[in-house]
Amino acid sequence: MTAPEQLAAWIAEEKAVAERLDAGPGPGLARPDQIAGKTGLEMMQAMLRAEIPYAAIARTLSFQLIEVGPGRAVFQGTPRLEHLNPLGTIHGGWFATLLDSALGCAVHTMLPAGRAYTTAELGVNLVKALTPRVERVRAEGKVIHCGRQLATAEARLIGADGTLYAHATTTCLVFEMR
Repeated sequence: MTAPEQLAAWIAEEKAVAERLDAGPGPGLARPDQIAGKTGLEMMQAMLRAEIPYAAIARTLSFQLIEVGPGRAVFQGTPRLEHLNPLGTIHGGWFATLLDSALGCAVHTMLPAGRAYTTAELGVNLVKALTPRVERVRAEGKVIHCGRQLATAEARLIGADGTLYAHATTTCLVFEMR
């Protein structure tokens, strides 16, 4: 698939997911009864089906969850003018937030019911500047290890043409939800 074809496919997939999410509860917090007894993967799948709210930060920073599977989460982002730093490139915090979302949600898919996580360490390597001329990027997070107390994951941020813009790793603390 050529880069323009890949970009068109990404945008079409994003539109389909956005329409589904917009028809649901929108951004916010899930009620305890909506997530009770669900594994992390079941929660993420319910979010994609628009049965529970998605994270408000996604709307704020122009990115959204695209797909999930066991040990994997994919987010797609739109670099915008409001994400620029004073030098005219996309702010590193935008990269970090998008990658952290993919990493954390990948970990979340591996958790049994009643378990949660929080990011303990995030390492981000920006390898190429990004501007709004790049229409979309994808962050794909993959779990490396998921134990009872710690989980690790890695992610890559790429353009539709395969350009690598950043890569990241995380260590997450895994704990019992109360």
